[in-house]
Amino acid sequence: MTQPIRWGILGTGKIARAFATALRDTPGAALAAVASRTVDSATKFGQEFAAARFHGSYQALADDPEVDVIYIATPHPMHHENALMCLNGGKAVLVEKSFTMNRRQAEDIIRLAQAKRLFVMEAMWTRFMPAVVEAKRIVDSGEIGKPAHVSADFGFTSNAGPEHRLFAPALGGGALLDLGIYPLSMSSFFLGAVAGVKAQAEMTDTGVDMQTAFTLTHEGGAVSSCACSLRARTPTELTISGTKGFVRLHDRFHNADSFTVTVVDGASRSERTVTLPKSGNGYTHEAQEVGRCLRAGLIESPVMPHAETLAIMGTLDEIRAQIGLRYPADA
Repeated sequence: MTQPIRWGILGTGKIARAFATALRDTPGAALAAVASRTVDSATKFGQEFAAARFHGSYQALADDPEVDVIYIATPHPMHHENALMCLNGGKAVLVEKSFTMNRRQAEDIIRLAQAKRLFVMEAMWTRFMPAVVEAKRIVDSGEIGKPAHVSADFGFTSNAGPEHRLFAPALGGGALLDLGIYPLSMSSFFLGAVAGVKAQAEMTDTGVDMQTAFTLTHEGGAVSSCACSLRARTPTELTISGTKGFVRLHDRFHNADSFTVTVVDGASRSERTVTLPKSGNGYTHEAQEVGRCLRAGLIESPVMPHAETLAIMGTLDEIRAQIGLRYPADA
């Protein structure tokens, strides 16, 4: 495939806007079409980002023969239906996180993608940031010794009312699926598969989690301590600690362009800062990975593989079971 990757964007909300902006900075990518629930909304969005076509239904985008891959930017309760529709239309898909509402839905999507030999990936953009890629290389190199612990948090103070998406069960509200997915995914990324989890939460009057803290044990014995909150502005840091030192991604680790490496050898302590700026708003890096995989004929990314997405969704299911968080999709 030597022609530009022809992207479709399903949904025209805030995250869709961020991704459309990133496609402008993505080599070998073109925004071919956008879809909304109304032609007017699709046209307004599409004209702003110079899309070639505007669709007034999601199905029309799934059926568009001039689209190679579709970015699904709808609220997460819609991901399952939207992804299956796009795959049945013969399209590769990049599904915004959380990938689905539960593991069962994720299995449906990945099973269909594998049967049709179509690419699908969870849009965990943080994994593809240059700074995070380099942090992973350093951890894997052994410079900080054998990695044994991850500490990660993501929290902000929301003043939204109970009707807002963040607090509505029908819209997949709560801190865990919106924010907790980051500490969980990064813990898995740096320390490997999760073997067990313990969780506690403060719940809202609407029945979703206001804030959740959870600890993970990983295969091989490493542990992680993670937290997410819609009540507290947390440092939003990620620290990977090993037997010789640690790597720390500071404020807003999910969108980082620098980190520090600290190595302790007896009485000696060295520290350095590594800076690797992201391209544009950062979403271009995951778009480039999708393009690379499509050109290589892959149906999954080795950086965000199907098995890990399924495992992470299973861990989210277990956390929700422990804190009593259920969604309509679980029925």
